[in-house]
Amino acid sequence: MTTRVSAGRLALLGLVAVSIMAPVTLPVPVLRKLVAERFLVSELLTSLFMVVNMIGAALAAPVAGALADRFGRRRPLVVAALLVDAVCFLAMTAELPFSLFLGIRFFEGCAHIFALSLPLSVASSLGGSERRGLVMGMTGAGMMLGVALGAPIGGLLGRVDVLRPLVAGAGLLVVASALAAISLREPDEVEERPGLAAIAATLRENRSLAVPLLFSFIDRFTVGFYTTTFSLFASGLHGATPPRVGLWISAFMLPFALLSFPFGLLADRRSKTLLLCGGSVVYGVFTASLGFWPTAFIPFGMAATGVSAAVMFVPSMLMTAELAPAAVRSTALGAFNTAGSLGFILGPLTGGLVSEHVRAAHGPAAGYQAAFAVAGISVLLCVAFALPSLLRLRRAGRTT
Repeated sequence: MTTRVSAGRLALLGLVAVSIMAPVTLPVPVLRKLVAERFLVSELLTSLFMVVNMIGAALAAPVAGALADRFGRRRPLVVAALLVDAVCFLAMTAELPFSLFLGIRFFEGCAHIFALSLPLSVASSLGGSERRGLVMGMTGAGMMLGVALGAPIGGLLGRVDVLRPLVAGAGLLVVASALAAISLREPDEVEERPGLAAIAATLRENRSLAVPLLFSFIDRFTVGFYTTTFSLFASGLHGATPPRVGLWISAFMLPFALLSFPFGLLADRRSKTLLLCGGSVVYGVFTASLGFWPTAFIPFGMAATGVSAAVMFVPSMLMTAELAPAAVRSTALGAFNTAGSLGFILGPLTGGLVSEHVRAAHGPAAGYQAAFAVAGISVLLCVAFALPSLLRLRRAGRTT
């Protein structure tokens, strides 16, 4: 039996996704003042603000699915998780030791993945096979739009008070909880979520899936540089104010968000291998050179990088679904998200380690240049490593 989704409820699902994801990037433009200057810590320790959040998310994601299956209802869990997330955002504005601040950030990541993964689970179960793409497309577009809008808004708020992005994030999460209570409906049929054992078995039996999963890992790995290292680079080296940092990040995220859907349609008509590898090469070159850009070029370079990121993002996800047997397609997509989460954990940490190590010997400019070079070269190495396998899969007719 299929749960019908009205246009109004579909729009509310998209709005819920926007309000859940916008708080993720609200603090990013003020990261230096919020963490490094507020607690007098190094840039490496500042990077932990994003890292511990993703560690919490990675650890809590399987628990969210298990509780939802056992409890039988997802909406109350989503509403509760959003309210806990809001409390964590407010708690981070208090005068705290740095260790406690990071501890709260860890639990905020746990609450956020509950709030995010369960609506995605509900959305994937709505509309039936005929309208699932529409429901998931609206939810995914809302998520990306929320990420894109959070940075410039956080930058504007942070110009007045560095803690305002956290307060605004708390308020937005409370609004999201109300919207979730109104809009989320329990599906008539609850799909099982893949566990780690199922993911591992899928990879063992379908080794070709390692190719798009590698691209998922590298994609999120480099995005981790843009959400953390770039903010520190823009404010520290280019003297950018929080509003300008937010606008520069938005110049990257908005094309990424708005063009992912049309490039996904293009991938159905053109070679996924060409789009994935071609987009990745352009993305890798732009990312590797970012540390050398003059200030005036940054907004244009960020926009071009966002376009290339959109070219490569959806084809990798579609290729995962294409290469996976129908019986394990959901498990394969779960593995795709797991690989991406691991990349997002390691990206900010690697950026902080490289920039701090090189900075000690050669100065801050060289530190940031080295960090972005590592990120960009990792993308180019991914293409070089994966291309022979992709060409074999094309010859075998398993992908385009």
